[in-house]
Amino acid sequence: MSAQEEKQSGDANKAAYWKATLTLTLNLLLVWFVVSYGAGILFRDFLDQYSIGGAPLGFWFAQQGAIYVFIALIFYYCRAMTKLERKYGVEG
Repeated sequence: MSAQEEKQSGDANKAAYWKATLTLTLNLLLVWFVVSYGAGILFRDFLDQYSIGGAPLGFWFAQQGAIYVFIALIFYYCRAMTKLERKYGVEG
């Protein structure tokens, strides 16, 4: 493989890695938005029909649930990025 082909292959690999990283990040931001804004504000009236720990579910999401989901998303992001880094050979 010539130096030019290796450079093109490396550039394609970087582009694919960047696309995968952006896709993952945007998807997780969407989940975070839906949980925090959607469940805590937009769908609160519907969710308040149910309760968790004695509190209405919409209120629970607004006060605690969104934080738990955010922490879970952080752990998921770390695991998914580790897999992407291995897949594309950009481990640190």
